[in-house]
Amino acid sequence: MQRKTWFELHDHRLFPNFLRDLMTDGLEAMWNARDIYGPVAPRLRRALAEAGTDRIIDLCSGGGGPWSKLSRNLSENGESAPAILLTDKYPNHQAFQSIRVATGNAVDFHPEPVDAMCIPPELVGFRTMFTTLHHFTPGEARAILKDAFDQGQGIAIFDTARCDLRTLLAVCLVPLAALVLVPRIRPFRWSRIFWNYCLPVIPFTLWFDGVMSCLRSYSHADLWESTAEFISEGYRWEVGEERGKLVNITYLVGYPVRDGEREVAELELVGMEEPA
Repeated sequence: MQRKTWFELHDHRLFPNFLRDLMTDGLEAMWNARDIYGPVAPRLRRALAEAGTDRIIDLCSGGGGPWSKLSRNLSENGESAPAILLTDKYPNHQAFQSIRVATGNAVDFHPEPVDAMCIPPELVGFRTMFTTLHHFTPGEARAILKDAFDQGQGIAIFDTARCDLRTLLAVCLVPLAALVLVPRIRPFRWSRIFWNYCLPVIPFTLWFDGVMSCLRSYSHADLWESTAEFISEGYRWEVGEERGKLVNITYLVGYPVRDGEREVAELELVGMEEPA
């Protein structure tokens, strides 16, 4: 495992919850303003189809994640949009309610805290995580994957954090982008104005934590290593990279293989093993 242990300010238990909410609001606004995660929509649609489900349980949703735009991307070409449920260990209820209204109830939320490593059994659906896996230690990341694997649920993890020069340079622009977008974030809050412009704690935290995110991100090899314990004929893992508009997006996707597909795969394997 090449991934290094670093820390982020807003992960600390003493970091005030109201500042954490302001920060996740800013991240959500940036993701949606540039549709950063739009390129993953086709892959996510395919994974949902492979898993045979039309319900998404989004983990570590923060300020709502990229769902304002991504929920619409998933319903393009006449396809019906999946039901999307936001969850978080520290749910930002105001932000969640805003995105529910903005999407016409296409995106809903779970009001109680949800630990990504141990999902309540009633929350059944394809699990997603955006720009959050690097917040977890390797042991915690494996626990997240194990829970999905053991419960036979699909999971898709997408992350823009990468330890390369292009991404680190892009992170330096994040505070400026946040300052431009702050007046557009709804609902309006004077506290958001104060902590961004008068005392720029939020822009600094976005920059600092962005750099730390890149330094402790998971490489493709790290992701494959994380899945090594969870191998089964009935479950499939994929690791790779989607080309993004500003930065590339690393993905880890896992989903249960349906019986019909498993039988086809076994027949193909038998055919390959037969002598010519």
